[in-house]
Amino acid sequence: MARVSAGLAIGMLAAGAAAQPSQAVPNKVAGTWQMVSASIDPDGARIPAYGARPRGMLVFTTDMRYVEVLTDGDLPRFASDVRGQGTDEENRKAMAASIGMFGRYTVDAQGDFSGNVVEGATFPNWIGNVRTTAELRLRVEGDRMFEEFRRPDGTRIAIEFQRVR
Repeated sequence: MARVSAGLAIGMLAAGAAAQPSQAVPNKVAGTWQMVSASIDPDGARIPAYGARPRGMLVFTTDMRYVEVLTDGDLPRFASDVRGQGTDEENRKAMAASIGMFGRYTVDAQGDFSGNVVEGATFPNWIGNVRTTAELRLRVEGDRMFEEFRRPDGTRIAIEFQRVR
């Protein structure tokens, strides 16, 4: 399985070099994006994915790398000021209320997002994942970007971003 993922990742990155937009077609996702809203839709009920005050950034660089960090803006501080000394409950809440990842991405000939490879993540099960538009859709409309994907259990996630620059 790891060999298949690694092979797909290498193939996607090699294809990504060819999929980079030409001078005439701008990369529509390149830039810095701030999370505006996020919701999950388990069993048809739309609820906030990162609390009432979601905070997050998504950055796509022009050299085809990305970093995404999403958090619940109301996540309580740990009692200890030492990151590695949180209680089990504090650690569980922090893990459930945030995600961070980075890697490489590709765009198609029109400059639209066409996929990514997760090279590192706070949820280790995602490391090495290759996601195409079949698993992850990003749509840019002016200064807004809309991200949609489904969890393995079928739960739909919808996130809206505002372009910062």
